[in-house]
Amino acid sequence: MATTAAAHPVDEIPPVRQLAAFGLQHVLAMYAGAVAVPLIVGGAMRLPPADLAYLITADLLVCGIATLIQCVGFRWFGVRLPVMQGCTFAAVSPMVLIGTTDGGLPAIYGSVIVAGLAIMLLAPVFGRLLRFFPPLVTGTVILVIGVSLLPVAGNWAAGGAGSKDFGEPRNLALAGFVLAVVLGVQRFAPVFLSRIAVLVGIAAGLAVAVPLGFTDFGGVTGADWLGISTPFHFGAPEFRASAIASMLVVALVSMTETTGDLIAVGELTGRRAEPRTLADGLRADGLSTVLGGVFNTFPYTAYAQNVGLVGMTRVRSRWVVAAAGGILVLLGLLPKLGAVVAAIPAPVLGGAGLVMFGTVAASGLRTLSRVDFRGNGNLTVVAVSVAIGMLPVGVPTLYAKFPDWFQTVMNSGISAGCLSAIVLNLLFNHLPGKGGSAAGRDAGGVAEPGGLPVGRGEDAVEQPREEAL
Repeated sequence: MATTAAAHPVDEIPPVRQLAAFGLQHVLAMYAGAVAVPLIVGGAMRLPPADLAYLITADLLVCGIATLIQCVGFRWFGVRLPVMQGCTFAAVSPMVLIGTTDGGLPAIYGSVIVAGLAIMLLAPVFGRLLRFFPPLVTGTVILVIGVSLLPVAGNWAAGGAGSKDFGEPRNLALAGFVLAVVLGVQRFAPVFLSRIAVLVGIAAGLAVAVPLGFTDFGGVTGADWLGISTPFHFGAPEFRASAIASMLVVALVSMTETTGDLIAVGELTGRRAEPRTLADGLRADGLSTVLGGVFNTFPYTAYAQNVGLVGMTRVRSRWVVAAAGGILVLLGLLPKLGAVVAAIPAPVLGGAGLVMFGTVAASGLRTLSRVDFRGNGNLTVVAVSVAIGMLPVGVPTLYAKFPDWFQTVMNSGISAGCLSAIVLNLLFNHLPGKGGSAAGRDAGGVAEPGGLPVGRGEDAVEQPREEAL
């Protein structure tokens, strides 16, 4: 390692060849999700292919910059943990509505800039709420994050939502092959290879997919070699009250999701997210979102799929993810290179996604294993929160008759489950109970006979990190 043995694993800098391999693995894990948002929004607005391509390259460029801000950090900005940034899906529906009925792309970008500024202003407030995230809440949120991502992997494995050959056995067979390679490498390969098992699995899947006709490299030929996103390419931003109001709701949802992701990464890496670092991470989200509005892209948040990759590979260095941010910047500046990565078939990503997203869910279960479930309401907190988080995942049209702001919050299983866990933890563990005392015990600690908590939820996280991993 390039750093001393005393350095925390988060701050260690691997050798260059490992840095590149680990970083590329993170890029491949999030690439499909990163380009999906501009594709969906641009497609709904019926933008010409040239504008769609511009949105994608702009998105990749700002994804990389946002990731670098989050991982490397500077004063007041960046959590300095291995956190990958990408466009939030919570903003898709409001942006489509704004873009098609309320001013087009300029109105979208005006509302995105205001939302980013609001996130920066509210970041310290969210940082002080960390005490309401004991292991009971964090474990539940991490579990919901992992389980809610599994349908994404399932859609990829089947060929990609909306594809003509969706669900064809050959798609699932390719995804199964990639999954088998990932598991085999992780179990039997040397340590270094086991840490890039996802990258090896994707490479093996691509090697099989090309001769079998799964890939289409037609987009590579037509892509430009160099593309630079310029500020306000689609016109000066417009600030419309209705668009700003809906995007502010998205900002609150995004902050809730990012808080859960940052806490999850802190658990996995052995460096807890403290109120100050959480605020710095959220401020970085806000700054990235403002940059998104200026450079023709959308709101940014932490990507949960990369949280799963950190847990699976046990590579905890933030510099690995910073290297991934550098790769994204290159992809944003070199559209032809980005087109090559985009040609990776969905089933290949699906096979890798199954194990990554499952790892996130398993990490949540591991955190919950430290919670006392005897003689209290903690089991109810977990049960109801997971149920509420899974409702919009299992029944996507469940809230179709509700107001737009309600759908923005509750259609995200992550934000719905997170809000439920926080509220129910307050109800069962902080409000006065039947006997007139605190309602049981602190969610992360063990109660003494008198009902007084021993060890707050924050302290319950403190255990040997090597043992936890």
